[in-house]
Amino acid sequence: MTTTDLITIDERVRRTSPLVAALRRPEVGAAVAAVAIFLFFSIVTDSFLTPAGIGTWLYSASLFGIMAVAVALLMIGDEFDLSAGAMTGTTGLMVGVFTTQWGLNVWVAMLVALAVALAIGAVNGIMVMRTGLPSFIVTLATFFILQGINLAGTKMITGQVAIQGMTQVPFFDTVKTFFGSSIAVFGINLKVSVIWWIVITAIATWILLRTRVGNWIFAVGGAQTSARQVGVPVFRTKIGLFMTTAGAGWLVGMLQLFDVGTVQATTGVGQEFIYIICAVVGGCLLTGGYGSAIGAAIGALIYGMTNQGVIFAGWDNNWLMTFLGAMLLAAVLVNLYIRKRAGAR
Repeated sequence: MTTTDLITIDERVRRTSPLVAALRRPEVGAAVAAVAIFLFFSIVTDSFLTPAGIGTWLYSASLFGIMAVAVALLMIGDEFDLSAGAMTGTTGLMVGVFTTQWGLNVWVAMLVALAVALAIGAVNGIMVMRTGLPSFIVTLATFFILQGINLAGTKMITGQVAIQGMTQVPFFDTVKTFFGSSIAVFGINLKVSVIWWIVITAIATWILLRTRVGNWIFAVGGAQTSARQVGVPVFRTKIGLFMTTAGAGWLVGMLQLFDVGTVQATTGVGQEFIYIICAVVGGCLLTGGYGSAIGAAIGALIYGMTNQGVIFAGWDNNWLMTFLGAMLLAAVLVNLYIRKRAGAR
């Protein structure tokens, strides 16, 4: 009997079937749900599959998708950022005030807003790591601080709670090319945010699956103490993750600002939970150490399709929140079931 024969008959050596391997992928459940929702709204509405309809729900999904991918990375690292939604409004308001009220060059204003966003993300991370407080509490405090500054600060400077006149700012049209323009693809008017969404998802996936940093993210989320003992830079990794969500908030803030040319003080408030839902629907565990950037992007696609599909169907869109809650609970249960089934095989 050859060595190969011994390996073949050894009960301890088990081959993983393609089905089990697929089930172990965190984004599988979300992909199945996305196909079902796509087919459902394609059948029950007349506008869902029109070029205008596709462009609308892809645009909606892209804004949530960029943030959901960043939030997914943070959740894989076993942390949360409840200030992510307010950050999109904060950065947009900063650029609006700097340019329309103080005459700062728009490119410089954007860089300053990015630097401030990254600094806030770093402070969140440092607070969590130095104090040992749950990131839920630290970033909730940051959320309220930003919300108050957005409302009171904007009103104090401009006399209102919105920024107007961005389209009159020098170089606005140039910046709009990168952050607010549209591209015609097969008759569909795609916003440039969709391209950003695809690129961000691809980069995040590459980082998670092909780089040392990706290994660090999974390690600090799965077993932080063990990760530190084997030399993983836990402190730097987590601070980097908080800065990533802040940077994504800046990007979404710019995409919204230069698309419509205005920003409200309440922009982004309440959306932080939608980002988390998208990540969880995409396969991220609330306990960290498991998840996928692609899954989070698919979760955002589900939300975008549902959000616009409800409108196209003429239903009361107040039911959307009920759907989100049910979708979150279902995703948690399905992910738990799939992991148990895959682990048992």
